[in-house]
Parts: sequence; structure tokens; C-alpha cells
Amino acid sequence: MDTVIETVGLRRSYRGFDAVRGIDFTVARGELFALLGTNGAGKTSTLEILEGQATPTGGTVRVLGRDPFRERAAVRPRIGVMLQEGGFPPELTVLETVRMWAGCTSGARPADEALALTNLNHRRKVRVKQLSGGERRRLDLALALLGRPEVLFLDEPTTGLDAQSRRDTWELIGELKAQGTTVLLTTHYLEEAEQLADRLAIMHRGLIATTGRVADVVAERPSRISFELPGDRLLGELPPLAPMGVTKHETEGRTVRLETRDLQRTATELLTWAQHAGVTLHALDARSASLEEAFMEIAKNLDNEETR
Repeated sequence: MDTVIETVGLRRSYRGFDAVRGIDFTVARGELFALLGTNGAGKTSTLEILEGQATPTGGTVRVLGRDPFRERAAVRPRIGVMLQEGGFPPELTVLETVRMWAGCTSGARPADEALALTNLNHRRKVRVKQLSGGERRRLDLALALLGRPEVLFLDEPTTGLDAQSRRDTWELIGELKAQGTTVLLTTHYLEEAEQLADRLAIMHRGLIATTGRVADVVAERPSRISFELPGDRLLGELPPLAPMGVTKHETEGRTVRLETRDLQRTATELLTWAQHAGVTLHALDARSASLEEAFMEIAKNLDNEETR
């Protein structure tokens, strides 16, 4: 597949502080790549370099085959950028803001079309200072989409949105991706990355801790099964756990919690035993690991390694 974004050994420092400490990743055309991490992980510093707002301290970066800073005139008309905060003139209306921005954008789509994409047409005559925080984020997105970008950078795009607006934005991003737009997304909403991303990278203190498809990153973490044994049953009556694929277990009162790398196998053998033994497993819950669990475990393990 055609590589649209590429970083090799990318570093960025501020007065002796290394915000980005040498990272490599690529994003293919039409792919949605999520860059995740805790606060201060280096996500926004990385985005600023990719967007052509800053130069790297070291390493190389290419967007659409070009240096986004030194060849900004060639790259900027082909990308869309949604910053964490827009900072628009407060006295302008929504429509005036979009028209002003369109005047600085090559091949801009009609203002009404951009507003319709982000469900802001009904607020077109409202001044920017009167918009809610969520509406301002939708205005940020409308402006990022004005130039029909080939590559779209979204820095925390749904912060401040209500649940329905967030879902609408997810749907719009999915439609853009289906049309061939390449998207690089940062977000603190891990469900958002899980829903939208083809691949992701998790950053921690300026480094990439892990990268890959969402399903693969999650699959590296164990699945969990929990249930309550009836009062007349003991843990020792369960079949041997290791042959069932259980890697770890714990009990709390009558509650049993199991971890497994093979959820289907463990659940099947557990339920088969329960049926044959005539046992009802109360509050039965079986689930794969979530991206949030994977994220928290990675961050915790890296913190532990750095404090040793």
C-alpha cells in the first residue's frame, strides 16, 4: 500500500527536555491511524511536526512524500488540521468564520456543505462566542474539511461533545475514510480509537511502547471470566484450571475470577463442566480484554520499568 505518512527516528526537544525520543511509524493511504498516550506522552509534539508547524530535533518525517515543514507550500493544500483548540474571532458568526477560512483555502468546498457535514447549518448565524464547547469543536472540524484533504490530522476531535455528537463525528470520520482520506487521530477516548482505528501506536514518555492492529494489541492481554459458585460448592470441585487454558485465578468470597488466553476454550469447558455437574454459575461474565485495559497495563509496566 502507498505510504502517506512516515517517521524514522523522529525526535523533538524543548530546552533539554526530550518530548519525542526517537519514534518510527508509517500510515498507509486510506488508513486511520490512532496515536494514543497519557498526558505528556509526546502525541501533540509529534502531530505538530507532521502538520509542518515545527521541525524535528532529529530523524526524518515525510507526509505525502515531502518534508511537511520545508515543503509546506506543496503539502499544506493537501492536508486538513484540527487542533486541540481553534481560537476563532469571537464576534464573527459561524458562517462568516467558515467563509473567512475558505478564502485562505485552495479549492474550498462551499461553506454550507462544510457546515452540513458537521451539523452546524442551524447555527450559521450564531456568533462564535455564543457556541458551546462541543459546537466549537464541530466548527474546528468543519474548517479542517474545507479543502477536501487527502490527509486529515485530528487532535482530540470529540473533546467536549455529547454522546450523540460524538457518534455523529465517528460516522463522518468513517465516511471520509471510506472515500480514501488518510486520518491520523489522537484521542483520550479509548473507545473512539477502538471503534475507528485500523492500526494504532501507544506512546509513553516520548517513545512508542507498542503498535499494530487494534485487535492484535488487545489480544496480547488475557480475557477474563468471573462467576459466583453456589453456597454448596467449593473451588476445588472445579475441573483442573491449567488444562482449560486458565493462566491465573483468584477468589473473593464466593466469586471466582479467571484469566485466559483462549476465552472460547475456557468458557466452553467451564460451561460443559457446570452442565454435567448440575451447577448454576451465578453472575457469569466472560469478556475479552479491552483497549483500555491494554493501555493501562502497558503504561503501568513501563512506569515500573523506569523506576527500577
